[in-house]
Amino acid sequence: MAIYPVLRSLLFRLDPEDAHHVALALLRVAASTPPSRAWLRRQFDLAGRDQQVEFCGLTFRNPLGLAAGYDKDGHAVAALALLGFGHIEVGTVTPQAQPGNPRPRIMRLQADRAVINRMGFPNRGAQALCARLARIPRQRDFVLGLNLGKGRDTPLERAQADYCALVGDLGDMADYLAVNISSPNTQGVRQLQSRTYLDQLLPAVLGERERVARRRGRPLPVLVKLAPDLTWPELDEILDRLLAHGVEGVIATNTTLARPGLHSPRAGEAGGLSGAPLRERAREVVAYIHAHTGARLPIIGVGGIMGAEDARRMLEAGARLVQVYTGLVYSGPGLAREILTALRRREAR
Repeated sequence: MAIYPVLRSLLFRLDPEDAHHVALALLRVAASTPPSRAWLRRQFDLAGRDQQVEFCGLTFRNPLGLAAGYDKDGHAVAALALLGFGHIEVGTVTPQAQPGNPRPRIMRLQADRAVINRMGFPNRGAQALCARLARIPRQRDFVLGLNLGKGRDTPLERAQADYCALVGDLGDMADYLAVNISSPNTQGVRQLQSRTYLDQLLPAVLGERERVARRRGRPLPVLVKLAPDLTWPELDEILDRLLAHGVEGVIATNTTLARPGLHSPRAGEAGGLSGAPLRERAREVVAYIHAHTGARLPIIGVGGIMGAEDARRMLEAGARLVQVYTGLVYSGPGLAREILTALRRREAR
């Protein structure tokens, strides 16, 4: 989109969080009428069925999605889908509304094409999200995922109650659920990746999922989102537990606490790093999961996908689907079309 560099220069003068809200608001306005929605589709959406992907029993119209965190409260789901994404992951949502960590909590690292965030799951809670998602047509041409997290003040010993409540309250709204146990920005969350907590959490979540699936009369896949900072032995144990409990898939990876070769003056800020510097580690983790599980755990690859080549290499590493977030910040709304066009050309060779 030729105009985006100009718009980005204006948005980048704002606080990153304010700029994000402005961008979402502009997109909602742009998608507010039938003629404008049709225009967005013509500009950004490749459409067609030649890029369909089967994943965890669901049919995705293409392999590219928008990662959780971009639209935490589901304000612009339908508008974002007009940009060409095959799936949108909303959240992270917690049972009750919470403000998250104090601002400022998002930092751009422009020299590194990266972002550091320490958001801490700010959201308006499950009830508000449920009401908002109820306005989205059930018959839609994109897959809707919900990213679930525990409340900030919920002790780890009671975390499963938060996740189960979210499954029960929101499961009817989603096509798949993502259990977020890897955010670095809510104290203790990453401890839920340990065997002790997984063996408590997963049976409870999957049991609640089964009740919801029976109620709604169709499957509801559960995926687990993992951190990029795990050691290989830690990852081995986690994958073994996911397979043992029957989790349908994984999302790899979340943001990282590492700071690999950064050049920006704010590189030392606390929080999770996303964007180009995460590219190699995220792809390495995806390749490891694919090899370790013998492809028994389907993977959504996310982390450092800034363009078509990054998406291609992530798919070649073993991911069935890929997601973007920070790439959209730097490249703008034309990113999905750029990536999908390149993937389509490659498949046609």
